[in-house]
Parts: sequence; C-alpha cells; structure tokens
Amino acid sequence: MQPAATEPDPVGAPPVSERARRRRIGVEIWIVLGLSLGKSGVYALVNIVARLTEGTPLADQSTALNVSRSARPYLDLTYQLLSIGFALVPVALALYLLSANGRSAVRRIGLDRARPLRDLGVGFGLAALIGLPGLGLYVVGRAVGITVEVQAAALNAAWWTVPVLLLSALQNALLEEVVVVGYLMERLREMRWRAPAIVVTSALLRGSYHLYQGIGPFVGNVVMGLVFAEYYRRRRRTMPLVVAHTVLDVVAFVGYALIPVEWREALGIR
Repeated sequence: MQPAATEPDPVGAPPVSERARRRRIGVEIWIVLGLSLGKSGVYALVNIVARLTEGTPLADQSTALNVSRSARPYLDLTYQLLSIGFALVPVALALYLLSANGRSAVRRIGLDRARPLRDLGVGFGLAALIGLPGLGLYVVGRAVGITVEVQAAALNAAWWTVPVLLLSALQNALLEEVVVVGYLMERLREMRWRAPAIVVTSALLRGSYHLYQGIGPFVGNVVMGLVFAEYYRRRRRTMPLVVAHTVLDVVAFVGYALIPVEWREALGIR
C-alpha cells in the first residue's frame, strides 16, 4: 500500500518572482473591483451611453438616489438595511486582504481613531473644499445640459427615513474611501506604480461610477478623487476622507430638505 501523498513543504518552495507577485495582485484588484465599484463603473458607462443615444437631452433626464424598495414601510426598511449591509462586504474583503501579512489593515490605511479631533477637522475642511464648488459645478452642468436632474433621496417618508439616509451616507463613504483610495492605492503602490499614475487611476475610477448622473458629475468626482487621493498619498489616512464623504452625502441626502423649494427648483434638485 502506497503512503498517502503529502503537501510540499512551503518552506522549501521556490520564492515567488516579482512578476508573479504583481500578476497576483493585479488579479486580486480586478476581483475586488469586479465585486464592488468597478462593476458600478461599467454599469454607469453603459448607462451614460444609453442616455446620450436615446434622443432626450441630458438636461431633460433625471435619476433618483436612495429609492424605496417596497410600499410597505417595514419591508422597505428591511430591504434598505440589507442593501447597506451587503454593500459593506467589499469593504470587509479589502481590509481582510490588506491584513494578509498580519498587520492591522485599519491602521495601515489610517482608518483608526488615532487622531479623532484632527481627522474630524480635516474631514469637515475637505467637505467644504469639495462641496461648495461641487454644487456650483452641478448648477453649471444643469445649465449647459451635461448633467441630469438628481433626486437625492426618493425614500417614502417614515420614522426611519433619516436614520437610513445617514447610514447610507456612511456606507457610501466607507465603500468608496476604503476601496478606491486605501485598498487600491496600497495595492498599486505594491505593484511599483508611480505616484501620479496611482492618483489619476483612483480619481478616474471614482468618476466612472458617477457617469450615470451625466458628464458634469463625472468631472466633479474626478476632481474630488484627485484631491482625496493626493491627500492619502501624503498622509496615508482614510478616516478624514470618510468623514468628508459622509458629511457631503448627509448634506445631499438630508440637508436638501432644508433648502427652500424655490431654490431647489432653480438648482434642479428635487
């Protein structure tokens, strides 16, 4: 009787070549993006092509964010919470992969609470830096016809509407800043990409999955991506970016209701 075959000793295995290591990282990146925002970018690209070729000007088209999924409030709440929870799975995957060498992923990308006051201050500052010009770009885009009308929150009114919108804002921030900035930039750096290429790639990815809103939001989010990616390259912290992104989305999802109706109509916001 032949003895059972044994696995080769990993200690004696030949070292992995640099080319093989980079190939493996590249495949990993495609998998992570294919499960998250890369997939969203592809769909958004198809969507903008459909919008541009359907015969209706972009200025006369609209899109809705945070839509209701059921006319029954508690079933709608269930769907909303499930959607938020599953959207965070790629965040968990990215952090898990970044911690493969035993190092804490949250510390590696600066998602920890080591500097709470400074992170809050920087986050609010970045939100102001991006938010005000972004609103202006949206208005200009609507005026010149390259941006669709965006309905920021289409949820049915319920006791849980505002809490769910706040959770949705936080979910968007974590997903985008962890995957598009922290994870992607760390992995591209390991592949020996140059800093300008890493920053531009991160920014273009951010812009890609906003294409469904029109050309204006694509440009605005690329600019935002350049600022955020460059900040991360210099500081290696995503927490201020998560704060800034959350603030921006909270203002867009909840704060719009505080704007007078006449102003919202003039800005093309419902």
